[in-house]
Amino acid sequence: MLKTLGCATLGFALFAASVVPTAAPVEARGGRVAAGVVAGTILGLGIAGAAAAARDRDYCYPGPRRCEVVGERCFYNRYGEYRCKDDVRCWRPRVCE
Repeated sequence: MLKTLGCATLGFALFAASVVPTAAPVEARGGRVAAGVVAGTILGLGIAGAAAAARDRDYCYPGPRRCEVVGERCFYNRYGEYRCKDDVRCWRPRVCE
């Protein structure tokens, strides 16, 4: 919920930052004000992104490889010998901290 709200807020801020400078009248003084608004918005978004990245999050990574025998196939080969082969399946479980 908080992540969705944060994304929506940042999206609105980005939209507002792109709309506000274009809506201001073009004057010598107005151009400086618009540039200040844009610079402030960019700095604010940078600080908000750094704060969001600094939170504790669950980090998952692939763990050690594990293999397991899941079946065995036995048969007679063309020389009449009885042979068995193991079906081995390997995977890497996710480890989350």
